[in-house]
Amino acid sequence: MDYYIVIPAHNEEQYISYTLDSILKQSLRPKKVVLVNDNSTDKTEEIIENYISKHNFITKLNTISSKEHMPGSKVINAFNKGLELLDNSYDFIVKLDADIILPENYFETIAYIFKTNPKVGIAGGFAYEETKDGKWLLNHPMNKDHVRGAFKAYSKTCFKAINGLKNAMGWDTVDELLAQYHGFEIYTKDQLQVKHLRPTGGAYNKKAKLLQGKAMRTLRYGFWITIIASLKMALKQKKSATFFHNLEGYRNAKKEKVPFLVSKEEGDFIRKLRWQNIKRKLF
Repeated sequence: MDYYIVIPAHNEEQYISYTLDSILKQSLRPKKVVLVNDNSTDKTEEIIENYISKHNFITKLNTISSKEHMPGSKVINAFNKGLELLDNSYDFIVKLDADIILPENYFETIAYIFKTNPKVGIAGGFAYEETKDGKWLLNHPMNKDHVRGAFKAYSKTCFKAINGLKNAMGWDTVDELLAQYHGFEIYTKDQLQVKHLRPTGGAYNKKAKLLQGKAMRTLRYGFWITIIASLKMALKQKKSATFFHNLEGYRNAKKEKVPFLVSKEEGDFIRKLRWQNIKRKLF
């Protein structure tokens, strides 16, 4: 199977070589890799150029966006610009971060999943982060049927059906919800252990604290699902402030009449799916 990789990169000189080396070691190599150098001010571009000079399937696009590292909009804006350099001759497409190390059989396994089960629309492994004593431990903030945004693979049919990725906070939730709305399944595989070199959200701007609640509003969660989801997040993070930040973000989005990311019909499906998942866990 043929696949493309798009990697948004902003000031990743510390990590990007590890990511690219892990791609070069893949048992099934990509047809093309597009590195989107997004306003980097360090040696990121220099490192990218070094790889491009040695490997003709790696290419680069320079783009300029905000210097603030805001979740969602910045990274997907860069991803979408990289996407413009690619054609439709692929079986699946990958949005990859520039701070991860993939196991050598990662994409061979992903290809097998898509090839053997056409119902799968999104597939991936699980993120592991290094502790202070050098151990790699699973860090997964959501359900086991969620693929982290740092390494998401989409079948071509699914990617087209969901109309690509939304340029907003919550993009890596809405993609899975819309995939299910269109009849696709999310597939995760425990054996695919991805090393995530930067702690989750470690580089995000402090202004991002209200965006999660805003995302819940734009996904048409409704008040009660937002309450439950925010409580779960606060308990997971062991930060009571998360709950109140989410509610503030939700209220602000409602007050400001921020446009929804999904249609009314999609919102109805999303709420129904969320309630089903909540009831299943409770009972």
